[in-house]
Amino acid sequence: MHSDIRTFNQAQDDGDKEICEVLSSIIDKDLPEAESKIWHRHPVWFLDQNPIVGYSRLKAGMRLMFWSGADFEEKKLKPGTGKFKDASIIYTSVDEISERDLKRWLKKSKKIQWDYKNIYKTKGKLNRLK
Repeated sequence: MHSDIRTFNQAQDDGDKEICEVLSSIIDKDLPEAESKIWHRHPVWFLDQNPIVGYSRLKAGMRLMFWSGADFEEKKLKPGTGKFKDASIIYTSVDEISERDLKRWLKKSKKIQWDYKNIYKTKGKLNRLK
């Protein structure tokens, strides 16, 4: 695990810290080829410099977001409200995390990707990579 992500996780309240540690552990294990770092103050994993998955603290709980998750066709992942292809789930307890679901979503995140890396070059237009 990237040391900055470990620091982020340790800075959370106890319940959120547990959620972060479980999420980062599973993500690191299932996306070993991914680069991870703190990006816009939150842990994010990248494949070929393209953001794939990350999490952040919201008032409602810890939000796990997949940048291309709207195309995963998963009922538990709620699509974002903007023009992007993101989808997320909010956890308020570590007991809510289904490792089985998370592993399936991570597998889909490798196969279904929109090009966020070049979004500035395409002036906000997303192109499908995979």
